[in-house]
Amino acid sequence: MAEIFPQEEYPALLVGLSTADDAAVWEISKERALIFTVDFFTPIVDDPYDYGAIAAANALSDVYAMGGEPFLALNVAAFPAALPEEMIVEILRGGAEKVKEAGAVIAGGHTIDDDEPKFGLAVLGFVSPQQLRTKAGAQPGDLVLLTKPLGTGIITTAFKAHEAKPEHLATAVDWMKKLNRDALLALRKAPCHAVTDVTGFGLLGHAWEVAEKSGVALTLRFEALPFHPGALQYAEDLLFPAMAGKNLADYAPHVSFSSKLEYEEQLLVACPETSGGLLFTLPPKYAEAFLARYAEMGHRAWVIGEVSAGEPTVSVV
Repeated sequence: MAEIFPQEEYPALLVGLSTADDAAVWEISKERALIFTVDFFTPIVDDPYDYGAIAAANALSDVYAMGGEPFLALNVAAFPAALPEEMIVEILRGGAEKVKEAGAVIAGGHTIDDDEPKFGLAVLGFVSPQQLRTKAGAQPGDLVLLTKPLGTGIITTAFKAHEAKPEHLATAVDWMKKLNRDALLALRKAPCHAVTDVTGFGLLGHAWEVAEKSGVALTLRFEALPFHPGALQYAEDLLFPAMAGKNLADYAPHVSFSSKLEYEEQLLVACPETSGGLLFTLPPKYAEAFLARYAEMGHRAWVIGEVSAGEPTVSVV
């Protein structure tokens, strides 16, 4: 579609089809740009309220990944006709309360009948063009940081197979419901070079997007990666969603793994995430200040790798 909407004909379109980032961005003025994104998916947990809240946090995350703040959202929903009304109410309530927590408003939406439930949001946000962040811009010498642990994909898959411990699922759900807003606020005071959020393509896929768009090489240290409790155990049991293998195959031409990493460890890095953390790059002298500032806000982030010059690639060592 990029040839139908060539960038040169739409100079106000700062981020669109030609750049394939986390959301579209349209410049309104020199001081303000509009962010627009949409995301929805089928249930990954049984509790309808949690499902709605996770779906909303996941959709809102794309606005934060672009450096902006959400202000308006519409529900995007598909529900079976036989789904009990009280469950639909809880899904919508979970989404609405998460949007309110983000300081935004739900102003409507659209619902259709479907055989399988689907829910998410179309979200509008604002950002100053000077504070706009994209996947491009990572520079040699930067550190790679991550703001949420990994493993939601394998834990929710293990849960569907009746293999996950309740406490492992509960921890993963709490993290998936967590907004990336505070991470963005902490980043506002740092010269962040590239940002994305970790979702369906897994850490590996989103790291490759940063490497490709920035024209750099990324090295990720497996031992530095944070995992949710239970993720490594379920990996040993090979309880992966099908998308993990697909991601690994899709990004294999651009990735190298240390020979010491087992196959299941490689799959973990490629495993899809839901409502994952922000993945971003910072110069080393600013990374420590960010970590301290984020800790003061009651959160933790992890330094998981480095950026170097070279052909775009991702190495996991």
